[in-house]
Amino acid sequence: MSTPTTPRNTNGFALQAGIAFVTALFAMILAIYLMDGDVWIRAFLALGTVFLVTSSFTLAKVVRDAQEETYVMARLDRARLDKLLSEHDPFQPQV
Repeated sequence: MSTPTTPRNTNGFALQAGIAFVTALFAMILAIYLMDGDVWIRAFLALGTVFLVTSSFTLAKVVRDAQEETYVMARLDRARLDKLLSEHDPFQPQV
């Protein structure tokens, strides 16, 4: 039996996501730098930006780990089923 393949992201999608992230982060930093206002206000916005970036990475890792766990569990279930099927003999007399 063939095992189902899981869809993977292409290199182009990863590149596009990286470019979008860098562009958004650069635009936010530039906007904070060029903003008219007190230093404390810009520092607060910069701190919020840093927190947003780090929490985004944390969320991405949590989602990735959850997907990997689901994939591992599916592989374990598939291995158990394959073992049961390989040990089953339909011509063995039932007791």
